Amino acid sequence: MHRDSAISPAMGQILMLVITLILAAIIAAIILSMPLLPYSYPPAIFTITGIESVDEITQQLCDDSRVILLHTGTAIYQNKNLKAQFFKNGIQVNAYIDTMHGYDFIPTSHNGVQWMGGMGCSGEMWTPGEMMCIDFSDGTFHNGDSVRVDIIDKSMNQVISRHIYRMQ
Repeated sequence: MHRDSAISPAMGQILMLVITLILAAIIAAIILSMPLLPYSYPPAIFTITGIESVDEITQQLCDDSRVILLHTGTAIYQNKNLKAQFFKNGIQVNAYIDTMHGYDFIPTSHNGVQWMGGMGCSGEMWTPGEMMCIDFSDGTFHNGDSVRVDIIDKSMNQVISRHIYRMQ
């Protein structure tokens, strides 16, 4: 039997293998050059450590709604550049917190916050390990609520921290 082809079956297999490796290398280069996808959620730099529901004067259980925030990150932030949005069970709370700097914050019955205090808001900077207490209008949060806080950097208008706390 006589063949007119000059290429052997072994040569064809080697050629297919080389083409496959070249295509794999091109696809790998394309995938590795893609930028990494951003976080679907910002990290929890400022976390809710508790929500107190005890009246300051009578020490009786009530719906006082004092949120304790702790700076668990490593960077130092200027309070005046931060603002907060709170959500209860996925719905934004009717509270306006346009600054986390305690001296610049003006509490009124119209913004849903009675007062703000603690080391985290008393100076110009909020440093790691410092806490802040935000006293919302009574009855804002109840047992069983899921409370989310978004801390926003006003200069970038971007959420830099998000934490969800489930009340027990």
